[in-house]
Amino acid sequence: LQEYLADYMVPSVFVLLDALPLTANGKLDRKALPEPQTELQRTTQYVAPRNALEHTLAGIWAEVLGVERVGIHDNFFELGGHSLLAVQVIARVRIAFAVDLSLGALLSSQTIELIAQDLEEAIFRSIEALSESEAEFMLQAERH
Repeated sequence: LQEYLADYMVPSVFVLLDALPLTANGKLDRKALPEPQTELQRTTQYVAPRNALEHTLAGIWAEVLGVERVGIHDNFFELGGHSLLAVQVIARVRIAFAVDLSLGALLSSQTIELIAQDLEEAIFRSIEALSESEAEFMLQAERH
């Protein structure tokens, strides 16, 4: 479903009305429409990040999504995320961890907890791919 919706503009907020406000002429009175409530309702209980990786990811999400805090079980799309914001998250993850997170991984995982697992595996794979001289160089650079 997310792949299908990614190609379309889908509103992040819906307002249910008993009836549309009309002018005296019977046309839609746009000025009388209520402002949408943008405060998002979480479908999960807040669970704080448990480690540095989750904490950094939650900070990236909070900044990109414009929310105060992000729990590890919060869904990216339920917090107002969409494909353009997902690209921003991916770019910031690349800067923070020097690892590429694919758009597909974000679309399928959708929570900090699951994305952190994906990133942890990617980080370990990149470390295992280093030669001894590359690893030694990185250790020396880290010490200075």
